[in-house]
Amino acid sequence: MSAQPLAGRVALVTGAAGGIGRATAAALAEAGAALALADVKEPAAPPGALAMAVDVTRRDEVLAMVARSVECFGRLDILVNVAGVVSTGPAATLAEAEWDRVLDINLKGTFLCCQAAIPAMRANRYGRIVNIGSIVGKNGGNARAWLDKAELDRAGNVAYGVSKAGVHALTFFLAREVASEGITVNAVAPGPIASDMTTNFPAALRALIPVGRMGRAEEVAGAIAFLAGPSAGFITGEVLDVNGGMWAD
Repeated sequence: MSAQPLAGRVALVTGAAGGIGRATAAALAEAGAALALADVKEPAAPPGALAMAVDVTRRDEVLAMVARSVECFGRLDILVNVAGVVSTGPAATLAEAEWDRVLDINLKGTFLCCQAAIPAMRANRYGRIVNIGSIVGKNGGNARAWLDKAELDRAGNVAYGVSKAGVHALTFFLAREVASEGITVNAVAPGPIASDMTTNFPAALRALIPVGRMGRAEEVAGAIAFLAGPSAGFITGEVLDVNGGMWAD
C-alpha cells in the first residue's frame, strides 16, 4: 500500500481545534490528504490547509463551509465530524437548556454536516464520512449510581450519551442510504480519552479500564484515518470501539 494512501483526497474535519480534531488532521495529512479544518473559532492550520470558523448548528454556515472547501480544493472526499461538547450531571437535575445545547451541537450539527457534504461526494461517486460517537452512547454511562451517587456529578452524562447514541443511529441510516453511490458512513466510539475535558474523570472509573490507562487522541485518530482510507471501502454502517476494553459488542 502507498505510504500516502490519501494522496489526492480532500478531507474536511470539524472540531479541528480540539485534541481529537488536531490529531485527526495530523493523521490525515500524514496520509496525504489536503485539509479543510473548521471549528467554532478558526483553528490553527498547517500551510496549504483551509481554516474556517463555523457553528455546526447553523445550516447556512455549514453549507458555506462545504462550498468553500470544494471551491478551494475542487472536490470533497472525506468528512470527519469531530465537533461536539461534553456535559455532566445527573439526569434528574439536568437543565432543559443544557439538554438542548448538547443535542443541538452533537447530533444536529453532525446531521447538518453530513447532509451538506453528501452532494459533493455524490458528484464524484466517492466519499468517506466518519462520525464521532462514544462508549456512553452504548453502555448507559460510566457512572455507577448504585455504588456511588457522587459519580453522577462528575461522570453522569445523559445528554452527551443520548446525543452520541443518536450519532450512532444516524450513521446506520446514512450508510444504507448512500452505500450504492460509493460513499461509506462509519463512526468511531471512543472510551475515556485523556484531554482537558477529562481531567475530572473519577479515578475509580479510570481503574476499571482493562488496558490500565486512558486513551490517547492519536489512537482515536488512527481509527478514523483507517475508516477514511481505501482499505475500508467494504466497511460501512460500523461503529468502531476505541475504548481500552471497557465495552465490547
